[in-house]
Amino acid sequence: MTDVPHHDQLPLPDYDHLPVGSLEGRIRSLDGAGLEALLAYERAHADRVQVVQLLEHRLEAVQGGAPLSGGSPTANAPEADAAPQTGAQGGASVNEGPPQNPPSQGVPTNPAQPRG
Repeated sequence: MTDVPHHDQLPLPDYDHLPVGSLEGRIRSLDGAGLEALLAYERAHADRVQVVQLLEHRLEAVQGGAPLSGGSPTANAPEADAAPQTGAQGGASVNEGPPQNPPSQGVPTNPAQPRG
């Protein structure tokens, strides 16, 4: 069994924060050693079935002679940049909803208003 690498030693930066869809594309440029390191790390930490299966299948393909892609596993993650901006930088707050008008008969929780 391969020694479990520290997260700083993984071939993919911010591996723990990559969504599965992004991970599938990024591992295509890794060789067998890189895939084995990720597989050992995943099994020792989150042990997500979908990710373990993805890594196992890719490792089998690489060991069977599948070509590596030319992409860089250290490239910027566009999914990290796609998060909505909030606060002073602009954009809507997560808790903010559409504006609502009070009911025409008044606010039902106000005892000073007649209910009709």
